[in-house]
Amino acid sequence: MSATFSRRALLRALGLTGVGLVFAPRVALATPAPRRTLVTLFLRGGVDGLSLVPPVADDAYHRARPTLALKATGPDAALALDGHFALHPRLAPLRPWWAEGRLAVLHGVGLPTPMRSHFDAQDAVESGTPDRKSTADGWLNRALESDAAGAPLRAVALQPTLPRALFGGSGALALGRLEEFKLRPGKRGEQAARGFSALYAGAVDEALRSTGEEAFDALSTLDAGRLSALSASPDVEYPRGPLGQRLGDIARLIRGDMGLEVAVTEMGGWDTHAAQGAATGMFANRCGELAGALSAFAKDLGPRLDQVTVVVLTEFGRTVRENGSRGTDHGVGGAMLVLGGGVKGGRVYGRFQALTEDRLQDGRDVPAWTDVRAPLAEVLTACRPGVALDRVFPGFTPPTPLGLFA
Repeated sequence: MSATFSRRALLRALGLTGVGLVFAPRVALATPAPRRTLVTLFLRGGVDGLSLVPPVADDAYHRARPTLALKATGPDAALALDGHFALHPRLAPLRPWWAEGRLAVLHGVGLPTPMRSHFDAQDAVESGTPDRKSTADGWLNRALESDAAGAPLRAVALQPTLPRALFGGSGALALGRLEEFKLRPGKRGEQAARGFSALYAGAVDEALRSTGEEAFDALSTLDAGRLSALSASPDVEYPRGPLGQRLGDIARLIRGDMGLEVAVTEMGGWDTHAAQGAATGMFANRCGELAGALSAFAKDLGPRLDQVTVVVLTEFGRTVRENGSRGTDHGVGGAMLVLGGGVKGGRVYGRFQALTEDRLQDGRDVPAWTDVRAPLAEVLTACRPGVALDRVFPGFTPPTPLGLFA
């Protein structure tokens, strides 16, 4: 590759300025192909699970939140689920999936040792080794290493940078959006294509070279008119914003039979220390975007949703009591959502007790009654039969299954 056509110039020619393009080398091991595609959506900032899925029948919840508690009845009431829990009213697009038994909720989920730092907690969740900070790879990457090499686009992060959960020896690609990989026509596009191939063909490391070449081939396939053909059906409308775009792209990869096994994306804006709001406001707006994007994704897949499982998780919950700024601070136990194939939905899983002060973590937080690794292990077992859980979550022995899957 000439000095005049650098990696930076290549990315510019591809229209990728400001977009992360990350390849991790692959390890080829022989195990069966996955049964379902696993999609994880990380809500960064520590979501208030008590507002996402409020325990509206708990008097202690209402006492602790004089302005933030959602009501069980009346205007702007939360949407009843099971007599004790309800959904935030802006999550209404998800309620049909609950009624159909395809959406499950977990409460009181978190890390076994409280971590109230965003960075530390996110690292602990995504590494899958909360008691060991030195782990270099992520839990999803270790799950991929249990299987054969698979397709070049077997693991994709629809976000600018590769997330911690996909760090490691298995192949993974991070990209902002699919359209940005359509090579531009004309001389500059041809130069970009040649440069991309040369960049990876000239790599010293054999694994990086093969992964780069195969990923380029796969992206070239996408460029050959397939993206427009894989657009969402006319009756599906994704909300504007990054999350709708990313989930729409994931749906296209799934419907395009690109060999996708694991897809990862994220949504920020959940760190609600002040002016959080109840049925309306900042938190409600994030809920509306989340529910609209997830519901559109499920509709977009249609029957293919049976072969896809979506996990929505966060690093920790929020304090039970609202603070003086009408917000909530960093907590411990939070909520998780699981949607799609094989899910025994229409239920709230996990231990949960009345939010009286004597039952709270340090007298202030929802405890992590359920270790976050337990439901993740259950999801992996359902999506990737035969996965080596002792390698994915070393040192962790999963408890009796919660029964999330049929």
